[in-house]
Amino acid sequence: SYVNMPVIAFCDSDSPLKNVDIAIPANNKGKHSIGLLYWLLAREVLRLRGTIHRSQPWDVMVDLFFYRDPEEVEAQAKEEAAAREAPMEADVPPPPPADWDAP
Repeated sequence: SYVNMPVIAFCDSDSPLKNVDIAIPANNKGKHSIGLLYWLLAREVLRLRGTIHRSQPWDVMVDLFFYRDPEEVEAQAKEEAAAREAPMEADVPPPPPADWDAP
């Protein structure tokens, strides 16, 4: 390293390791895989700092580490708002057929 700082990297089997000091073997191809890796790394850092204990479950969901497109999130919020504003149709059975020929 050029600045006397260790370089730690998530490396796949085909990743170049030229300037990497510590390679963590991992799947770095998919966004969910990378999100899970950052979640594991953040949890381990908190454990090493003593912020959380190993026996204590971490209440942070892994979904928070996944990248979500802002436009996709906005579209999903609009759909949910439209669903809440739409009138709810009650499950009312149709009226029985009327006999128009009856006196």
